[in-house]
Amino acid sequence: MEERTFGRRPGWGWWLAAVVLVAGAVLLAVSHRHELAAALGLLARVRPDRLVVPALCEAGSLVCFAAVQRRLLRAGGAAFGLRFMTCLAVAANAVAGALSGGAAFSAAWLYRQLRRREVRQTLAAAVLVVAGVLSAVSLGLLLVLGALAAGLGGPGAVLRPLIGLLVLALAAGLAVLVLSRFEGFRDGMWQVWTWAGQRSRRLDQAEEALTRLMQEARALQPGLHRWLHPFGLALLNWVLDAACLAASLWALGIGVPWRGLLLAYGLTQIPGSLRLTPGSIGIVETGLAALLVFYGLRADQAIAATLLYRIFSYWLLQPLGWATWLAVTLHAGRAPVAQGRGSR
Repeated sequence: MEERTFGRRPGWGWWLAAVVLVAGAVLLAVSHRHELAAALGLLARVRPDRLVVPALCEAGSLVCFAAVQRRLLRAGGAAFGLRFMTCLAVAANAVAGALSGGAAFSAAWLYRQLRRREVRQTLAAAVLVVAGVLSAVSLGLLLVLGALAAGLGGPGAVLRPLIGLLVLALAAGLAVLVLSRFEGFRDGMWQVWTWAGQRSRRLDQAEEALTRLMQEARALQPGLHRWLHPFGLALLNWVLDAACLAASLWALGIGVPWRGLLLAYGLTQIPGSLRLTPGSIGIVETGLAALLVFYGLRADQAIAATLLYRIFSYWLLQPLGWATWLAVTLHAGRAPVAQGRGSR
């Protein structure tokens, strides 16, 4: 797998959408300037000692994110320390947050850093892909739990198709699992796979790359129960980030809307993860504040809580992340890695 796989730049449609969204956020801020002024007043009165809690929640979230990749690398025979992986996670987060479509640049940088430290290509690629899948699945679970807590009315209505798709995907997965026990079914699927690859060179190359990734992923964590630990860490990453939002509300002395908090947080992460603007600035703030208002907060309270949450989850992490990025990029060092097959 070539390294450029992880470095594709966003197209013109991406930039157009980003400009439209930023313009909309600016107009919304101007039209709600009185609520924004009141929110800044709430932020000015926050007790400094209470800010420790959201800071610890966000730090714990980053450590869990790093621990997922560390666990997968260790299973593949690449033993890195948690401190080093946390440094990579903080730096990669800064890269992702500084550019539109920054997730691609972040993945490319992280892939290069692993390769510089003698992690084999397929293992580095598999870890990034599998960690991303675990993160997406755990966020989906968090959204479903949030929808069940808040109800499927209002904003939760957008999740009805998602829940239906999850049920269909589960049923299809179980059906394939049962049918795969029959040799005739396996032979038929392999013939279809081979036939499709013979019709297109690009498809054949994609199939070859996907096969290598699947083989590497199976080697990382054989057996379903082995995935519970990295999946739990991926889920805890999101839970602690959501706890940072709840702690921000608490620090401001605002009652936490527990019924809708998880759903409001989860729905905001979907457009936020697209990185249409650097750090999804304007997208996260507008969406999260609007959802918090829907679940009972005043506009000034929702804006203040959103801004405080973003200070901890984005703005403070940028200078820290770029300083870490510079240190890691300039110092490859001797690879702290054992390139053998990890223990099972």
